[in-house]
Amino acid sequence: MTGRANRKGLTGGACFHMMELIGYIGKETLNMAITYNEATQIFTLQTAGSTYQMMVGRYNILQHLYYGRKVEGSTMDYLLWSSDSGFSGNPYEAGSDRTFSLDIQPQEYPSAGVGDYRTSCIEVVNPDGTRAADFRYVSHEITAGAYKVTGMPAVYDENGESSTLTILMKDAATGLELVLKYGVFEKEDVITRAAELRNTAKGTISLEKMLSVCLDMGFGEWEMIHFHGRHAMERQMERTPLCHGTVSVGSRRGTSSHHHNPSLILCTPQTTEDAGDCYGMAFVYSSNFLAGAEVDQMGQTRVVMGIHPENFCFRLEPGETFETPQVIMSYSGSGFTQLSHNFHRIISDHICRGKYKYARRPILINNWEATYFNFDEEKILKIASQAADLGIEMLVLDDGWFGKRNDDNSGLGDWYVNLEKLPANLSSLSEKVNAMGMKFGLWFEPEMISEDSDLYRAHPDWALQIPGRKPNRSRFQLVLDMSRQEVRDYLFERMSDILSHAHIDYVKWDMNRSLSDVYAGNVTYDYVLGIYEILEKIVIRYPNLLIEGCSGGGGRFDAGMMYYTPQIWCSDNTDAINRVKIQYGTSFFYPISVVGSHVTAVPNHQTGRSVSLITRGVVAMAGTFGYELNPALMSEEEKNIVKQQVLTYKKYESLICEGTYYRLSSPFTEPFAAWMSVSRDKKQALVSVVRLEAEGNAASMYLKCKGLNPDAVYREENTGVLYDGAALMAAGLVLPGAKSEYEAYQFVLKEM
Repeated sequence: MTGRANRKGLTGGACFHMMELIGYIGKETLNMAITYNEATQIFTLQTAGSTYQMMVGRYNILQHLYYGRKVEGSTMDYLLWSSDSGFSGNPYEAGSDRTFSLDIQPQEYPSAGVGDYRTSCIEVVNPDGTRAADFRYVSHEITAGAYKVTGMPAVYDENGESSTLTILMKDAATGLELVLKYGVFEKEDVITRAAELRNTAKGTISLEKMLSVCLDMGFGEWEMIHFHGRHAMERQMERTPLCHGTVSVGSRRGTSSHHHNPSLILCTPQTTEDAGDCYGMAFVYSSNFLAGAEVDQMGQTRVVMGIHPENFCFRLEPGETFETPQVIMSYSGSGFTQLSHNFHRIISDHICRGKYKYARRPILINNWEATYFNFDEEKILKIASQAADLGIEMLVLDDGWFGKRNDDNSGLGDWYVNLEKLPANLSSLSEKVNAMGMKFGLWFEPEMISEDSDLYRAHPDWALQIPGRKPNRSRFQLVLDMSRQEVRDYLFERMSDILSHAHIDYVKWDMNRSLSDVYAGNVTYDYVLGIYEILEKIVIRYPNLLIEGCSGGGGRFDAGMMYYTPQIWCSDNTDAINRVKIQYGTSFFYPISVVGSHVTAVPNHQTGRSVSLITRGVVAMAGTFGYELNPALMSEEEKNIVKQQVLTYKKYESLICEGTYYRLSSPFTEPFAAWMSVSRDKKQALVSVVRLEAEGNAASMYLKCKGLNPDAVYREENTGVLYDGAALMAAGLVLPGAKSEYEAYQFVLKEM
C-alpha cells in the first residue's frame, strides 16, 4: 500500500464540500434537476433534454428504469418486467417467486457473485476469502453543487448551478459501504457518475474490480462507436453493430493510450449527425480503462466504463476508502452533432481551468522539426527572430536543452540546463526572446528517466521495475515510479526551479512510452494520481502558465488531462491529409480549443507527403494554431503566406475556439473533409474544406452548411456573394473546381 487509499467517507466526505443540503418538501425531495418520490422510491434526474430514472426496487435493490429523451411527470417503473428465466437464479428473499432474478433485471451498479452473470461493476475479496458483495440501498442525500473526487479531476461547478445525488448502499454480510454519486448539469445536458467503496469490514479486503458506471438498456437495437488507432493515427472512428456477447475496448498501457480513446457512443443504426438517439460516455481519467457493451440472453444491453480490471488489485484496510474516476454521460435525441456540442460545452466550461480556459492562446513555433537535438542559443534566437517577423507570438524550445541530452538515449531526469548548448542559461535566452516581442515556452518529459543520467546513477530504484527482473526499455528510456512521494517531490522541486528562474509562459508536458514493469495491482492507479498531484501543484504555483499535454502526441488525449492542460498535442502526425481524419474523430467529444495543431515542413516527416502550405494552414486552424518548421528555409512567397495565415487565425481565433463546431462531411466516406464554426449569435461562420481526391472532368461538389440563421442573409467575405441562410443549409455552397490534389478552401460568412 502506498497510503493513497485514505479517502473520506460519506459523512464529511469530498462529495459534500461547499454544498448546501436541500431539504424535504412534502413527500418529494426536490432540487430542480433531482427529485425523489418517497411513495414510489423513484429518483428522477432531469437535464435540458434528457431524463434519467431509477428506483429502490424489491429487497432494496437499486434498479435502473430509464435514460433517454426527456419526459415530464412520468414514472417509468412499468418498464420493469419479471420472468421465470431458465438458469437465472433468484434472491433468497424471493422465496418461491421464480420470476425475479438479478440476471435479467436492470441495475444501477451490479456486483459479482450474487446471481448476476453479466458484466459486473465490482469484485471484492472479503477478509474471509469469499468473493461476493451484495449491495442494497440504505439512504441518500441530495445536495447543491458538484461532487469532487479526491485527488482526481472531475467536472466542477463554480456557480452552484448543478446538483448532486449520493446514494449509500451496504453489503449486510460484511458491512462494506458503497456510495454512488450522480452529478446533474441541467443546462449542459450532462450527468456525471462515480463511486466509492469504504471498507467498514473487520479486516483487509482486496478490490479486484471497480468500474465507474453501468447503464442497463432494457430494449432497443444498438451500435457502438469507438475511436481506435495507433501512434500517429489516433482516434479513428469505428462503428460496430452490437450482437449477443460483449464488445469492449480499453487500455492496459498505463495511459489512456493512442490505441483506444476512453470514450464511446451508443446509438441506433439509424442515427446520423442530425437525427437519432445516441448516448456518449467520456472517462475523466488518464490511465488504464475498460469501456464496452454486452447484449444478454434477453436482448438487453449493458454498457460499462471504468478502470480496467486486468492487473488491478487494491488492498483496503479497515476505514480506508477507494474512489473511482468520474464518467461524463450525455444523451442526444437529435444525432451526433448535438451530443458533441454537449461534451464540448461541459469540457470547455467545467473541465478546463485557469487563465487559458477562455483566453486566446499564443500562436507558437516549436523548434523540434527545425533542429531536433542539434541546436545552440544562436540557432534558437535566429528561429525566434524570423518567427517574430512573421507575426508568430511564442517560441517553444523542445527536447535537448537539459542534462547531456543529445539523443534519445541519455539525460532524462537531469532537469538542469545544458550549459554547453545554452551557456547563458534559460533566463538569458527567455529574456532575449521576450525582447523580440515573443513569449517563451519549454519542453519537459518529467515522467521518464534515462539509464545514462545522473538521476538514475543516484536512484536506480526510482525507475518502475519488477523486483528481480530487468526492466523493459522503450525508446531506450525507463519510467519513474510516480506513486512514490520522493519521486514526485524531486520532480516538482526541479521543475519549479526551472520555471522560477526564467520567464516561461508555456510548458509542453510530454510522455513518450507506455508503462511496463508494473509490480503491483495498485501501481497504475497510484501512478496517475501522482501525475495529477504534481500538475495540480504546478497549476496553483504558476497560474499564468499554459501547459500543453503531450504523450507521443495524442496518447493521453482525455478529459482527465484537460483538467490540468487545457491544450493537448493532438497527434505526432502532422501530415495535413492524415490529420483531417484524426481531428474528425477527436471532435466527437473534445472541443477545438484543446486541440494542439501545427503547420510543418514538407515532405512531411511522418508520411513523406507534400501538401501546399495553404492546405496545411487550413487544417491546423482546426485547433490551437502553431508551426513546427525552420523559417530560414522558407521562400519569400511562403513567408507571405505564413504572415497571412497568422493574421487570419488571430482574426477568427475566438470563432474557431469558442464557436459552435459542426462536422460537414466524413473524411472516411466522402471525397473531401469539411467543417465549420458558427458564432453563438449565428452572425458569423468560418467554413473549411480540404479535397481528399482529385479526378479528371470532376463533377461539381456541393457543401451543405449547418447552424446558421435560416432567416438571415450572409455575405461571403472573399467573393462578396450574398446567400440566404436557409439556402446555404438546404442546398449548400458550390465548391471551386479542383486545380490540384489536396486543395483547401475557407469561406467566411457574415450576416448582413
